[in-house]
Amino acid sequence: MTTALILIDLQNDYFPGGTMELVGAEAAVAQAARLLHSFRQRGLPVFHVQHIATRPGATFFLPGTPGAEIHSAVKPNGSEPVVVKHFPNSFRETALLESLRAAGATKLVFAGMMTHMCIDSTVRAAADLGFQCSLAGDACATRDLQFGGQRIEAASVHLAYLAGLNGLFARVRTADELRAEL
Repeated sequence: MTTALILIDLQNDYFPGGTMELVGAEAAVAQAARLLHSFRQRGLPVFHVQHIATRPGATFFLPGTPGAEIHSAVKPNGSEPVVVKHFPNSFRETALLESLRAAGATKLVFAGMMTHMCIDSTVRAAADLGFQCSLAGDACATRDLQFGGQRIEAASVHLAYLAGLNGLFARVRTADELRAEL
C-alpha cells in the first residue's frame, strides 16, 4: 500500500500577478511545499498535475506562458512526473490512473487549486476509482463565486467544498496532520 502525493494546478496564474488570482494561494502553496518535502524525504511517489488551456477563449494557463508554469515552491525535481491535463478532472484523458497503478499507489494525498473545481472533481473521481483519498484542506485555495446575483466569498466556497468531500470521498485534514501520518 503506497501513498502518493498529487499536486494539482499549483501554477503561477493563480498567484498574485497572475490572470486568475485565488484567495489564499500563497498560504496554500506553502503548506503544499511542506507536504512535498515530506514525501520527497520518505521517497514516496509525487505527481504534479499541470492544466494547459486548450478551450477557445481561455484567459489563463495558456500554452507557453509563465502563468501556466508550476509555482517555484513546488517545482518538480526532474524525476517526478508532470501530468498535463485539459479538463478539471485530472484523470480525464490523461495517464494519471495508469501512472498511479504503475507506482503501486492505493492511497492518495491531494493538495492544489481550485478547491471548488479541479480538486473537487479529481478527488471524487479518485474515490470512485477505488483509491483511499486524503485532502490537505489548508494546502488548497479557491476564489469568490457568483450565483443568483449573490457573491459567495472564497472562504465559504472553500469550506463548503471541503465539507462535501470529507467523509465519503476523502479524509480532509491539515497538511501537518497528513505529514505526521506518513
